[in-house]
Formats: sequence, C-alpha cells, structure tokens
Amino acid sequence: MPAYLETLFSLTGRTALITGAASGIGHAIAEALGRAGASLVITARRPDPLTQAAERLTALGIPTTAIPADLADPSALDDLCHQATASRGDIDILVNNAANNIRRPLDDLTAHDYDHTLAVNLTAPYLLGRFFGPRMAARGWGRIINLGSQQSLRAFGDSGAYGIAKTAVTGLTRSQAEAWSPHGVCVNTLIPGFTLTPLTRPAQAIPGRVEALAARTMNRRNAVPADYAGIAVLLASPAGAHITGQAICVDGGFSAH
Repeated sequence: MPAYLETLFSLTGRTALITGAASGIGHAIAEALGRAGASLVITARRPDPLTQAAERLTALGIPTTAIPADLADPSALDDLCHQATASRGDIDILVNNAANNIRRPLDDLTAHDYDHTLAVNLTAPYLLGRFFGPRMAARGWGRIINLGSQQSLRAFGDSGAYGIAKTAVTGLTRSQAEAWSPHGVCVNTLIPGFTLTPLTRPAQAIPGRVEALAARTMNRRNAVPADYAGIAVLLASPAGAHITGQAICVDGGFSAH
C-alpha cells in the first residue's frame, strides 16, 4: 500500500509556487505540498511573516525559497515570476491563494477598493497563469489551483468586490483548463468554507457569527487551514490527472445545505 500511495500522490521532483503562503490556508497548502515531496517558492506581501513561514517549512526539511511581492503591482508580479524560476527552476504547481477582502457595503466601496480587490484576487491569478501555464503546457505537465470562496457561489457578508472577483475566478479556471488541459495541465478552483484564519478575523469578531456559521454546515464546525491539505495534494498530484476545470467545495457541506 505505501508504494501504491507513493505512485498516486508523490510530488517528489516537482516545484510549487504558493501565493499568500505566510499564514492560513496558503501556509497549510504549502506545508502539505512540501511534505508530499515538492520544493517550494512561497510569496506574500509582508516580508517578516513570510520569512517566519519559510523558516517553519525549512525546519520540516522542505526546500523553501521566500520571495516577498505585492500582487496588486504588475511589475512585482513580473519580478516574482522570474525570481521564482531563477531560484528553483521550472514551476510545476501554481497555487493562487493570496487574497484581500474589503468588507464594506457595496454602496460604500470606492473605485480604489474595487480596483485593488480585483488586482489581488483576479488579475494576479490571471497574470501568474499566463506566465506559468504555457510553460507547463510546453513541458506536458502542470497543475494550477485557484482559490475561490463561498462568494464564488452566493452572496455572503457584504460580498462586494470580493464576491465579484471570486466568482470570476471560477471562470478563469475554466478558461485556463480549456487552454492548457489538452497539454497535461490540470486547473481547478478550490472553494473553502468559512475558515478560521487571519483573513476572516473581522467576521470572527462579530458576536455569535462564528457559531452561526458553524451551525450552517452539515458537520457543525468551521474549517481550519489543515482541512485543505489533502485536497491540495490530490489536485497537485498524479492522482488528480483527470480532474480539471472544476470548482471543488471543501466546506463541511455548507454549499449543499
């Protein structure tokens, strides 16, 4: 059985780039891919938390390079692409996890709020995919995992520009899958349930909100970052070779409730 599982799920010899990997879901996915054998390039906007995240991964024996980058800046994205390739070679697995979520009523959103939200949540995954996707296709193997949200499927908690961007991410996934899956590149959207992370602290601060959200799931709890380790390895590994173009919910049954 161990040899069989190794054949299915090993990422040995692969290199993964994970955005927003300093904490939360991104860090959990980075650790999972690294433990499965991948070398890592991790990125986030703030250098100090990113360095600490890289140190934690390195302590686990995972080869890790940390590259700070503001994904709202197209020139920083371009630098990231070239630095990642220079530091670790070809990127085989791209995880577009970085996000921002400006939680204001739609009437109160400014033009800057809208532009910045779409830049991080939608344009960055598009530009990173545009750089790495064709290169994966040329080599005949690749994986792209785009992170969606409950707002990809329904309005929820002042969805605003974040809801617009995360809905569009599912369309981006389908377009990327159509373009590159014939050449061995699987592209999927991972849709998390409500997860206890730094990004959701504003929602967690509302009295009773965490409990109410847990009650809406079928298994009566909110997610934690480790809940996404298994699905990330599946989608990144040989076992996921026939899964592409999909939006996969890992939400305790919330979306089916």
